[in-house]
Parts: sequence; structure tokens; C-alpha cells
Amino acid sequence: ALTKKAKLSLGGTAVALSLGLMAAHTMVPPTPGPIAAAGIIGADLGQVILFGLLTSIPALLVCIFFAKKIGAKIFIDPAPKITQQEINAQLEQAPSVFKSFIPIIVPIVLIVLRSFAEYPTQPFGDGYFRTAIGFIGNPVVALLLGMVLSFTLPKKLDKEMLGTTGWIGEALTSAAIIILITGAGGAFGKVLQTSNISSLLEANVSNGSLGIWLPFLIAAGLKTAQGSSTVAIITTASIIAPLLPVMGFDTEVSKALAVVAIGAGAAVVSHANDSFFWVVTQLSDMKVGEGYRTHSVGTVILGFSAMIILTLISLVI
Repeated sequence: ALTKKAKLSLGGTAVALSLGLMAAHTMVPPTPGPIAAAGIIGADLGQVILFGLLTSIPALLVCIFFAKKIGAKIFIDPAPKITQQEINAQLEQAPSVFKSFIPIIVPIVLIVLRSFAEYPTQPFGDGYFRTAIGFIGNPVVALLLGMVLSFTLPKKLDKEMLGTTGWIGEALTSAAIIILITGAGGAFGKVLQTSNISSLLEANVSNGSLGIWLPFLIAAGLKTAQGSSTVAIITTASIIAPLLPVMGFDTEVSKALAVVAIGAGAAVVSHANDSFFWVVTQLSDMKVGEGYRTHSVGTVILGFSAMIILTLISLVI
């Protein structure tokens, strides 16, 4: 509907939206992949959020430019499949923009505050306030609080919404899939970690020539081969974790940068073996070929743009 009002091609806006979602999903916690990778590597989640934002936002500006060019070349009719009256009825039941973002923003702010509280300079002191921030800023507690806040989104929380076919039931079904994928990715990563692959990589990266590009390339290879960004992130983190000291990535900042590099790699390349590719193409009425030329190429631009920016950040810090 917004695309139609702006008189734009649905191809351009769909690609811009899909790349924004991909950037947040792979590089900015509290999404499952970066959280799991930070835990495996031992990176501070607040720093991962900070560097993830510093990396993904400029990279998205490049992607927006790409989306504008694509939108001018590939026209897809943005006419919605439902009437304007139905859209207005749905908007009346929807929460406000501010209220919708609260369950997402609050956990992020708490996690970042916890990172500040743990700085050696102790900006919040060493009393009860620092202890409280350390507790509620723990990723598990912060995300739990975000979940509780999400219950305030509906105008009325009735029994039907709490049932298996309602709002809560559908959320649990979606969460179960994410938990299974995360667990499977962690198990696969552990298998690779206990194999000889880490030793082989250690023998070839001891000179540190690839640096921060190594986790990016491994994640990109896994993502392209099997499709799931979450599995690629967790598996790469499991492979890279024992190699970090050899690579010289043994500080808190370098570990956070490694997590973001893994996330950038896990965006490359989204194609036919990625379920998100089909979500984007089907919901935007793209043909498969158009999806490859728009969404797939866009993920390559996103990943490499993010890595160039991250490399510059690593040289400055």
C-alpha cells in the first residue's frame, strides 16, 4: 500500500526491505544467530550490537541505492491484494509505532547499558545500581522482559489469543522452529569443531593474512551452500572460536568484530536454498529470475559493503 501511494515499483521497495531485514537478522542482536555466536566466541553482546549497527547502517545506504536502481529497471505492480478498507481496519487494531518498538528497544538498551557498566572505568560505580544493571542487562533477562512487554501490544488479551491457534500459539510455533534450527546449527558446529577442520585452518591462517575476512569467507561459504543464515553463523563461530588467539583476536573488541564479520558473511548469498528468498519473491510477486537479479545480488552487496566498513573500523580501533 505504501509503495502504491509513493508510485514506486514493488521490486525496489521489496529489495530494500528484505536487505534491511537480512542486515538486522545477521549482524544486530537480539536475533538468534548473533546472540549464539557471541556466546560461543565469548564476545560482549553490547559491543556486538554497537559494531553491528555501525557496520550495517552504512552498508544499508549502499543497498538502498542499489534498490532504487533495481526499482527503476524492474517494475512490479504494487497494487495490494486486499482493499483499502481492509487495510484501514487492520491498522485500527494495530498498536502504535512507539508501542510496537518497545519490546525490541528495551532489551537492546538494557544489554548495551550492561556493557557500559562492565567497563573498567565503572561509569555506573560499583554499588547496587551497577549490580541491578548487570542483572537486568543479562541477555536472557533482557529478552525475557521484552517478551513480557510484548503482551501489552494487543488492545485486548482474550482467551482466543492465548490458545494454540491464536497470537500466543502461533508465536510458540515460530519460536520452536528457531530453537530447533539454532540447536541443530550448534550441534553441527560442535561436530566440525571436534574434527580436524580447526587444525587445518590453524595451519593455514597462522600468518594472519586474511585477518577479519576469514570468518566472513567461512560464513559466506556455509550460507551459500546450505541456505540458513543462523546455521552458518553458529557453525562458523564454532569453527573460528579456537582460532581467535592464533589470529590475534583475543580482546573484547576484536571478538565483537569477529561476530559481526561472521554475520556479514552469513548474508551472502541468499538464493533458492534459502527460505527467505522464497518469502521475498512470493510476497512481492517476483519471478525467480528477478529474485536472483534483485534480492540475491543485493545480499552480496550487503555482505561485502558491511565487510569493507568493518575492515575500516578494525583499522581505526
